[in-house]
Amino acid sequence: MKRILTASLILLASVIICFCLFTPAIGAVSGQEVRIADKTGDWGNPSPYLAYARGSGYVRAHFIFDTLVWKNETAGPIPLLAEDWEYDLEEDVYVFNLSENAKWHDGKPVTAGDVAFTITYMKEHPYGWVVLESVDRAEVIGPHTVKIYMNGPYAPFMEDIGGTMPILPEHIWKNVANPMDFVEDGAFIGCGPFKYADFSKAHGSYRYEAFDEYHLGRPIIDQLIYVKTGDPQMALQHGEVDFADVKPDMADTIRAGGFVVIEGPHYWNKKLMINHNTAPLDNRTFRQALCYAINQSEFVDKSLRGYGKPASYGLISSESAWASPNVPDYPYNPAKAKEMISTLGYVWEDGVFTKDGKPLELQVLVSMIGAGGQPAPDRDGEILKNQLEKVGIRVDLTSLDTKVVDTKVINWDFDLAISGHGGIGGDPKILYEKTIQTPGAKPSPNTARYNRSEELNGLLDDLMHEMDPVKRRAAVYEAQNVYARELPAISLYCPTSYYAYDPDAGVEWFYTTGGIAKGIPIPQNKLALIGDGDGDGAMSGETAGTAGTAGTAEAAGTTETTATEAGTTVKKTPIAPGLAVIAILMAFVTMQMKRSNRKP
Repeated sequence: MKRILTASLILLASVIICFCLFTPAIGAVSGQEVRIADKTGDWGNPSPYLAYARGSGYVRAHFIFDTLVWKNETAGPIPLLAEDWEYDLEEDVYVFNLSENAKWHDGKPVTAGDVAFTITYMKEHPYGWVVLESVDRAEVIGPHTVKIYMNGPYAPFMEDIGGTMPILPEHIWKNVANPMDFVEDGAFIGCGPFKYADFSKAHGSYRYEAFDEYHLGRPIIDQLIYVKTGDPQMALQHGEVDFADVKPDMADTIRAGGFVVIEGPHYWNKKLMINHNTAPLDNRTFRQALCYAINQSEFVDKSLRGYGKPASYGLISSESAWASPNVPDYPYNPAKAKEMISTLGYVWEDGVFTKDGKPLELQVLVSMIGAGGQPAPDRDGEILKNQLEKVGIRVDLTSLDTKVVDTKVINWDFDLAISGHGGIGGDPKILYEKTIQTPGAKPSPNTARYNRSEELNGLLDDLMHEMDPVKRRAAVYEAQNVYARELPAISLYCPTSYYAYDPDAGVEWFYTTGGIAKGIPIPQNKLALIGDGDGDGAMSGETAGTAGTAGTAEAAGTTETTATEAGTTVKKTPIAPGLAVIAILMAFVTMQMKRSNRKP
């Protein structure tokens, strides 16, 4: 019996030695998962048509579905599915050459036919994030080359369509008659760096698995998980998650705890939506009076505790390269607000304006909408109520869930509503999208649907179609100036957002220049999970618009790597030799025990 036991131990030791000496060591990230905290949880299924129509919904799907081009921390557009591209002004066409290595998650190759199909399908079944009225058609001119014909000049094309439209697999979607009902497994097959694994609407959780054959290199982690939690910051500090938004006044404390804290640009604004279909909100003078009645700095001081800045009345962020230097301003002036309201036939009676014996009263809808889609309790409703009542406007403050407020705004079932959105740091098309209801697009709770000013309409048309950079910039500047006079909506403030991550998780998160896709100010760019973790390993801004080939994980790092048969990379470590030595010692000790147990 002892001989059998001894032989078994020797055999086990030998197996360990062989395993350690001849099998490549698993990478440092093998089995690694990164967990992201989220207060809301449910942002819809991570499929283009089913994700909720806010930035967080788009982000949930962007890990699965790739676009033609993309943006990283410092540049855009840069290659993603497309390796290079060109625009022919005379023909008014874009030509994209796709990566020949790109595959769908079911193993089939990505082709130019998939791109052409996506455009045709989304023209027939409008997709909320992209409007294709400017596109005439797409033509396949090679297995991996597609030509996109425009209906006319369209200045925002590269960011608005090329960098936002998720490409769909034709072999799956060609049989889908109603994309809003498509929830079968095929609905979640994309060609992005991660495969869909699980979504729980009840728990508000998402789980993605790394796609080993991703054409820009396998992701540096194995699983990405979103976790719903009531206190993201606490979850981060307790080690339950690796990435979370944190309270601004706790940023230094979090940083001192060994976390990396990143401060975001002011690409998100809290704003006052206005029902300009009802009196007196349909009157520009009254809307300007509201601006004089509103003290933006009080919102920053009380709601944000100083962590933010007053927003531009021209909507575009003052930190954007497109910000007009001459946007009209409305310094806090309650007396002027009263004076302007009185010119509209209202009479001051016992601290309230009245007309025809009825008090001037407005309902204000509020919710906990916050930057990045994270619910954020604030004092906005209370502050606005006090400011408006000081100038004789009675306020009925109604607090509702964000999605309920959104629905009421879309249905014009409101007077005023405090809402918010990002995108104000990206392409200035955002000014068009948030002013005019884009033809073919679903109504947005953040779009004013205002077309009463012919001057503003003309300028918005120019910023959409003027291809000359100098002329387009002039149109963008003047559009902001006129917007600030017309006031389709009133921007209140831009919060300073802080996120923190655990550097030991191996991912270096970053804010995207101009925001993800068409301007989403959430620091969860999928390029952080490719290459060396900062978005530069997969590709760099220097390759944008060129025939450059995106780099791989091997090119990104300085650590020596070994290629496996699967095409992934693994780091060599000193662990294997150490285990081999331990195995040899185990065998030696076993033999000595055997000998010591022998009878003399």
